[in-house]
Amino acid sequence: MSSYRSSLDAIEAFLAHKRFAMIGVSRESDSFSIALFRELCSRGYEVIPVNPLTPNVLGHPCFARVQDIHPPVEAALLMTSPAVTESIVADCALAGIRSIWMYRATGQGAVNQKAVDFCREHDIQVIPGECPFMFLPHASGIHRFHGFFRKLIGRYPSRSTDRPN
Repeated sequence: MSSYRSSLDAIEAFLAHKRFAMIGVSRESDSFSIALFRELCSRGYEVIPVNPLTPNVLGHPCFARVQDIHPPVEAALLMTSPAVTESIVADCALAGIRSIWMYRATGQGAVNQKAVDFCREHDIQVIPGECPFMFLPHASGIHRFHGFFRKLIGRYPSRSTDRPN
């Protein structure tokens, strides 16, 4: 199994997209994905929720599949379980998405090695892990501390030297 290490270049490129899908955003108002959705929207991102089990997220129309989004998006943040990430990545490829972030804070998150390999084989920029909160400017204290701690232990993403993902 290859490393799940992400590059800072890929993270910054993803966050430069001002419109992207959030696939697997929860229906539960107190969930982490809703907190992230709310924060991204408050920062000016147009986040398109994708969850086949709900018609809307915080008043935003929700799509059942990423292929249903019109106009299409170029990037997707996956908040899914690893068990479905592989099929979601295939859906993203069919929808023309060229940048995918597989969320991860604690545990495995959305990361699935076969899905990471699929992205790399199909020239899709992939961030296999990481919590977006940690990379948002002026993040709250806990997220800044998380980034600082990861820098101390040498686990913070670095600049790419030979490939974008």
